[in-house]
Amino acid sequence: MKIEIDTHTHSVASLHAYSTIDELVNGAKKHELKGFVLTEHGPALQNGLPHPYYFSNLRVLPPEIRGIKLFRGVELNIMDETGGLDLPLEYLKFLDFVMAGLHEACFRPNSKDANTRALLAALENPYVDCISHPGNPVYPVDYEEVVKAAARCGKALEINNSSFTVRKGSDENCKTIARLAKHYGCLTSCGSDAHYWADVGRFDTALAVILDAGINEKLLINSTLDNFTEFRKRRKAERKSA
Repeated sequence: MKIEIDTHTHSVASLHAYSTIDELVNGAKKHELKGFVLTEHGPALQNGLPHPYYFSNLRVLPPEIRGIKLFRGVELNIMDETGGLDLPLEYLKFLDFVMAGLHEACFRPNSKDANTRALLAALENPYVDCISHPGNPVYPVDYEEVVKAAARCGKALEINNSSFTVRKGSDENCKTIARLAKHYGCLTSCGSDAHYWADVGRFDTALAVILDAGINEKLLINSTLDNFTEFRKRRKAERKSA
């Protein structure tokens, strides 16, 4: 299986990433992608940066750069057990793809029950499309409950390629999520979580876990441009109706 869209990338606007958008395009071309989603961190992670206005102003970016499709996204921070997020609705409506995840600077690692409640609440938000790196071992969760909830809501759970190197101990958690996703028919995404241009489109370890679990193209929202387009079309309609 070849993945055509990278759903998780960061530019210098995330402050702890090191490449410009044009350099991310170079990485996408290097790995023969058809496109990528720019998913800067929400402002709560870094003392209000990027400013919320950054996300509404993403509309000035062209939809395609040198043959690579560019999608406007965000990786929001889940702030509490009620699924509170760090970007108001007025900004989310401009975005193509919204991820939400747990980060230590915004949500202190808590009990398994508390962490699970936070993810379940975020999944109920009509603007959240995907949970980023749910296999992070810092946050023990009830994976079966989270996978069932994501499947019910038609949302995706990410198998994050960077987790296997920067979040030590993620391996078995990610394998468990992938197996449960296959069992319950839960959608998944495979993101590089690139913070440097050369890592855009790097999915080797995560994709191996996905394939080993038996997840097919239909359950992987970014396996093809068509799959990702259909996922976004459905989610856009669901947001509107909500």
